[in-house]
Amino acid sequence: MNDVAEPQRLSSNAALDKNTAKRVAGLAWLLDKSIRVPGTNVRIGADGLIGLIPGVGDLIGGLLSTWIVLVAARAGAPTAVLVNMSMNAFIDTAVGAIPVLGDLFDFAWRANTKNVALLNDYLQNPAETQKSSTLRVVALGALMIAVLVGLGALAFWAVGAVAGLFAG
Repeated sequence: MNDVAEPQRLSSNAALDKNTAKRVAGLAWLLDKSIRVPGTNVRIGADGLIGLIPGVGDLIGGLLSTWIVLVAARAGAPTAVLVNMSMNAFIDTAVGAIPVLGDLFDFAWRANTKNVALLNDYLQNPAETQKSSTLRVVALGALMIAVLVGLGALAFWAVGAVAGLFAG
């Protein structure tokens, strides 16, 4: 078995030339699964290693991930797909910024591979990909609202509890 996995291939269309498709797939492979952990079949990517650089590592990884989203925008991907891809990159960057646990998350999340798959799915089946991306964006939005409402309720309760301590 060959130790070097091939980058995922993108379908081509008029909006995405073959060279760009190869570069996008190659970047995702480099960032997410280009390095085989010795003695295992586990693959990690440069994104997780870059993320180990304190302060700027995750920012650099996030900027590289953004390029894939920009290519998708130039290829005509609809807003729902772009937001879905952006959420993948944001989650990777934000959680990856947490020391130690975030770095482990970086190795497993593989946002760039997910985004190349989304772009590929969009190029092959635009309507279905837009529909599934819209559903994911709405679900995540609803989850975020629920978390914010819960945090607001918790803060309201905590302020009331502290006020109660001082009042009596």
